[in-house]
Amino acid sequence: MADDRPVALDEYPVHQVPLSMKHVATGDRNAYDRCIFHLVDPTGEFLLILGLGVYPNLGVIDAYATLRVGDTLHAVRASDALRDDARMELAVGPLRIHVERPLKDFVLTCAADPADPDGLSYEINWSAAFPALWEPHHTQRRGGRLTLEGRRFVQAGRCDGRLRVGGREVSLDGWTGTRDRSWGVRPVPGEEGGRLAEENRTEGFHWIWSPVRFDDRFLMVIVQEDADGYRTLNDATLVRDGHPDLQLGWPQADITYRTGTRHPESAVVHLTDPLSRKPVELGVEILASSPLAVGAGYPPADDWQHGTWRGRDWTDRRSYDLSDPAAHPLAYGVIDHAARFTLDGRVGHGIFEHGSFGRHDPSGFTGYDSVAP
Repeated sequence: MADDRPVALDEYPVHQVPLSMKHVATGDRNAYDRCIFHLVDPTGEFLLILGLGVYPNLGVIDAYATLRVGDTLHAVRASDALRDDARMELAVGPLRIHVERPLKDFVLTCAADPADPDGLSYEINWSAAFPALWEPHHTQRRGGRLTLEGRRFVQAGRCDGRLRVGGREVSLDGWTGTRDRSWGVRPVPGEEGGRLAEENRTEGFHWIWSPVRFDDRFLMVIVQEDADGYRTLNDATLVRDGHPDLQLGWPQADITYRTGTRHPESAVVHLTDPLSRKPVELGVEILASSPLAVGAGYPPADDWQHGTWRGRDWTDRRSYDLSDPAAHPLAYGVIDHAARFTLDGRVGHGIFEHGSFGRHDPSGFTGYDSVAP
């Protein structure tokens, strides 16, 4: 093509295949490359979640930010045509993620809306407190088709800066930051699943993803199980400066759910010290919750989902009343819970991300309509 030119990233020796960095090595429409940041207020009054994604085979870049305050969720979403420089200039509409030092320091920005000066805006410095940690290689199949394959890493840090909403200005000093980066292939709305989807329906899915920062250590716990409790993803890794990473065995979680729901109120995650073989307990106290399907674009959101084409220069700002059942999608979705954690007398903060859909035998859930007694 006459207008096909090298992009800026082609100057660097980062190529994995004989293609321009403008292209990915797969023609799968579901190819993606994205990040998510969690900013946790230790008092539980606020929970800020933001992210940005690139969908190279769909020609889309999009980003979002959601802030929970009480029962109100403030959301800013933006989407645009993917530009050649998007991989080095992570900006969409009013939302920007600036990489000052890779794996170290980031500046997170949401510009104010001139038409609504009381809407959500922020300028935040996010700094790593520990090295980034690889997560287990994540794959899922539906029948014979690979539907998800992601390479992921997670990191915990500190944040400072300010956010503004509803006429208030809030300092983020003392907040905990976590972040996740992933890329690969992951379902994007708009594709018909065909026979494999029809004949391989999901009976149940149980998920825990929990990055926790303490003053002197970082703990990452991941659990993914099928309906019968068969585990397909497992991790419990402790990161400490000056020490090798420590694997804390096969995490087992006892979750206390709010009656009539699958909404966790607290949990105890049972771990094992590999050196002494003694049990280790991670206590979880939920502070604030943000459904990823409301405002943040994760399935089964019914007003916007990642990777969907909204035309050029699309920006949407809105607020949701989370006390109103109508604000939530009809199907279950993953919820990010800001939480206070305890471990061996230490107190830390982070995210207890949880989703439990359909049957899950270890929890006693018998189907999609089954809830805690």
